[in-house]
Amino acid sequence: MGKEHEIFLVENYCGNVPVFIVDWPVESKPFYARKLTEDKVAAVDLLFPYVGELCGGSLREHRPDVLIESLKKHGLDQGPLDWYLDLRRFGAAPTGGFGLGFDRLIQFLLHVKNIRDSVPFARAPHLCRL
Repeated sequence: MGKEHEIFLVENYCGNVPVFIVDWPVESKPFYARKLTEDKVAAVDLLFPYVGELCGGSLREHRPDVLIESLKKHGLDQGPLDWYLDLRRFGAAPTGGFGLGFDRLIQFLLHVKNIRDSVPFARAPHLCRL
């Protein structure tokens, strides 16, 4: 979903209240997202009014056989990811992760129209000379 779709969903169907979207389709998430069923993965996005997705995350697939099958379905070469599969083969614990958009949180809290006005430092290319 694009930002416009996320905002439309929150504002028009959820009464401007933050909403969690869960159990995403397999095709919409990376190969390492944990499969719940043949067509769903254990993933979540938190949508906020005015900014769209504020936070997203998923459980990670830890079963090597399922990961190999997922790599094939995504058309990815297994070779460069053997190290990742080895981590799972030799006893990795189930894990998960998420990412929170701090700039989007600031944008929501301060009701800033353009996210570029909520960034604490410039992110334009070639402005940082090394």
